[in-house]
Amino acid sequence: MFRKTLCALCLLTLGSTITCADEGMWLFNDLPTKHLKERYGFKPTEEWAKHVRLSSVRFNVGGSGSFVSSTGLVLTNHHVASDTLFKLSNSERDVAKDGYLAKDHATELKAPDLELNVLAAIEDVTDRVMAAVQSLSADKAAEARRAVMAEIEKESLDATGLRSDVVTLFGGSKFHLYRYRKYTDVRLVWAPEADIAFFGGDADNFEYPRYCLDVTLFRVYENGKPAKIEHHLKWADKVLEEEELVFVSGNPGRTQRLYTVDAFKYMRDVRNPYVLNFIRRKEVLMQQFGLGGIEQKRRAQDDLFGLQNSRKAYMGMLGGLQNPAIMERKQRAETQLVAAVRQNQQTRELATAWADISRLQKEKASTQGTVSSFRSRLYDIAETLVLMAAEDQKPGTERLREFRDSARESLEQDLFSTAPIYPDLERVKLADEIARLVEKRGGDDELVAKVLAGRSPGDRAAQLVSDTKLFEPATREAIAKGGSAAIASSVDPLIQLAKIMEPELRAYRKHSEELAEQERQAYAKISQATVAIQGTGTYPDATFTLRLAFGPVRSYQENGATVPAWTTMGGAFQHETNHGAKDDWKLPKSWHDARAKITDSTPFNFVCTADIIGGNSGSPVINRQAEFVGIIFDGNIQSLTSNYLYTDEVSRAVSVSASAIREAMRVVYGADKYADELGK
Repeated sequence: MFRKTLCALCLLTLGSTITCADEGMWLFNDLPTKHLKERYGFKPTEEWAKHVRLSSVRFNVGGSGSFVSSTGLVLTNHHVASDTLFKLSNSERDVAKDGYLAKDHATELKAPDLELNVLAAIEDVTDRVMAAVQSLSADKAAEARRAVMAEIEKESLDATGLRSDVVTLFGGSKFHLYRYRKYTDVRLVWAPEADIAFFGGDADNFEYPRYCLDVTLFRVYENGKPAKIEHHLKWADKVLEEEELVFVSGNPGRTQRLYTVDAFKYMRDVRNPYVLNFIRRKEVLMQQFGLGGIEQKRRAQDDLFGLQNSRKAYMGMLGGLQNPAIMERKQRAETQLVAAVRQNQQTRELATAWADISRLQKEKASTQGTVSSFRSRLYDIAETLVLMAAEDQKPGTERLREFRDSARESLEQDLFSTAPIYPDLERVKLADEIARLVEKRGGDDELVAKVLAGRSPGDRAAQLVSDTKLFEPATREAIAKGGSAAIASSVDPLIQLAKIMEPELRAYRKHSEELAEQERQAYAKISQATVAIQGTGTYPDATFTLRLAFGPVRSYQENGATVPAWTTMGGAFQHETNHGAKDDWKLPKSWHDARAKITDSTPFNFVCTADIIGGNSGSPVINRQAEFVGIIFDGNIQSLTSNYLYTDEVSRAVSVSASAIREAMRVVYGADKYADELGK
């Protein structure tokens, strides 16, 4: 009991440490080699870390993956690939639902706007960034920080030709320059059916045991030919054992473990409830749209899946924050730390940071829910064009972050994408967004009147979608090329709407940026104080950049019973039977056709204690030899508090095993030639 309480306190301090279990999403340039050596007898070499880093891939749609062949094959999750699968589908060919297998290179389907990043190098640029903002007010510091980051990124891009991003770490006390090699010619090779990729549906999501083949195989091309990849993962032949150490190399999205008690309370009482209600609203909207017919259901499916996944995740996160025991432990740990900071002569002046954070939460709460933009693909395009025309008139160092020179290629790839946009879906989305504005501000508000232009939200959305020309990539390119003159002369109704909203958006973003800068400076002080009191050996909160996590394959206890570390391929059929072989528990015909050839005992899904979060989806799971043993696709329900804290008692990362992937490719899908490429 003492060990459990001590561990909880340790996990909830403001600086993450590894004194308890295997917590940590570790930077590749600062791996916990001492801990790994002492606990597991394994010390990763520089060569090992470099190979794993260069074998790992980041997807611009918000997930991870890995190179699994020297011929450019990249493996990720079906749900990470779903955005691309949806864009490659139409009313005649639904690859998102029915799956796809290319016959040869010529039939590998080119993704319209997918970008893959490989982390080529890391450079610490903290001193240069901090020097630029020293002794400045929050508003001036925000501008100066943005400028120096843009300078560093542009210099790096010009010198190396690589995508260059300055990443904020440790709440703003460290800044690293990440250089990425980009792949933009990405083609679909194989995807299984949605019914097996998401077997069990929303009900089984974030649960365990699971029986999902949540994988998709792409290939990257260079100069029209399959890329030659030096660093790729070999395929493990040996089946994993209980307590075997594994590693996860991926791009966790965002965590808030450095946050103070008052920041947690803001998340609990304001931010997360608002987001959850927004998600629920949009989920109902997409469900209702999907009832309009088979094609409407297909068009809404990608959005609906994402909303359902987010809703369940936010419910888990909010549930953790609403647990009084968690908040009490967090408060106790923070009180102890602040007292130690105040008693230490070297850190005493830093103790004001907690009060600063508290004040900022009140300011953030006062603006929560302000509608400053509309969430629809067409409107997003219009808004981007309007902002870009204005930002391009400024020096690169003064632009909004997304319009900096080093990010231009990625921005334009998305802006000029040939992916389909559906008018009926856009009308529904835009009508609901306009209605939200009316609800927030009231029907007599001046901005509301301008947006509605004398129409109801539904009629106004219909008119905007009907009259816009932004469906065509060529039109978008022409407007972008024409710059501010093209925006000024445009009669496109969505461009005009974005111009109406522009002052509102800029004011909101300026205020948010100033608050973020104040918060960043306060957390930098907290990070500094934490290191002074607790020592080093820490890792920063997740930032959707490459990290390494680790832990053993391990079963766990739930409701008094042992939940085994593995499921099997044969167990999938039993799971189907247990649920009456209907709804989301109906296996694809391909699996039933191959039933006699499937080895029942083949490990299907498994769990380990690695510290993961959203964004890790698609991350490779590897052994000590850096061989591919599985792919992350989920966490169990107990892991949903990982945004705020980590524990290895019952939280688990869920993966598809390498054995199941290869066997399914061979005996279910007849993809032998691609299975033969894996690891080669």
